[in-house]
Amino acid sequence: MIKESDILEIVKEDILRILGERKKQVSLETITNEIKVFSSFISRVINELEKEELIQSQQAFFKLTEKGKEKAKSVLRKHLALENYFKERRSKKEAHEIAHILEHYISEEIIRNIKKLSTFKGIGIPLTDLELHKESLITDITVPDNKLFERMVSMGIFPGEKIRLANVISSCVIVKIKNKKLALDNNIAKEIKVVEYEKS
Repeated sequence: MIKESDILEIVKEDILRILGERKKQVSLETITNEIKVFSSFISRVINELEKEELIQSQQAFFKLTEKGKEKAKSVLRKHLALENYFKERRSKKEAHEIAHILEHYISEEIIRNIKKLSTFKGIGIPLTDLELHKESLITDITVPDNKLFERMVSMGIFPGEKIRLANVISSCVIVKIKNKKLALDNNIAKEIKVVEYEKS
């Protein structure tokens, strides 16, 4: 289950990204229209961002401080790397939505892996076709709905992450990601595309 502190960080990054994309003052109304959480929660996050000296307010408008611009640049860089990667595989709208989901969960190592994956042709093979115990990189997750995609991402299953097929049972597969073992239904596992991982 996602903790409140995680949601707080996600909303902080979203506000910084919105201000960074527009490069000008943004109204509270614009922020609340774009971020789908209670307005009282957004007000709380804005107060924290002001305390951290990342944003400044003037009436109901907000802009980044110099410190905030640096932080927003980092969030935007991640977002653009992800969006560019998925534009090769999905529609522009889907790529944008997927980047919004992923940008809050991934590390710099994952971004490096995503950049490496950008040089590959094709999308890889289904996880269910992978040889047992072979380390691979996830290239894409082609589940039909974003809620399921987001749920998988929150479990640590996302493009650029290393994965091993640990076992195959009749209706599911057991995978290992970092130090976690997860059981995935075969129908979902088929939607996870992978390529063999080679250390650079």
